[in-house]
Amino acid sequence: KNYCKRHFSRLAHDSSHEEFHIVTLDTKLQPIKRHQITVGTLDASLVHPREVFRAAIRDAASSILLVHNHPSGDPTPSRQDREVTERLKSTGDIVGISVIDHIIVAREHALSLAES
Repeated sequence: KNYCKRHFSRLAHDSSHEEFHIVTLDTKLQPIKRHQITVGTLDASLVHPREVFRAAIRDAASSILLVHNHPSGDPTPSRQDREVTERLKSTGDIVGISVIDHIIVAREHALSLAES
């Protein structure tokens, strides 16, 4: 969460639309690269596993961190947030790239789906 607060503060404070990003990670869970996957609407971001894992495979990542914002300022995960997380975890299991966590950043808070 601290990494996300540090590196995604602009996303939490300045974006008026939901954006979905990933951070690709090496075998020691160190960041390789950040990727913006989609920009959505005021309250939704459509994410396809193909786009997420294309970036991860290109980076030769062993795992990924999912990050998206809630422009409303409330980091509470929606049903869709949880469904996307589960779909991406399942896809990751198939392709051998672990989904470590899904962090939702909002104005003053960040929430880890792995911890909630």
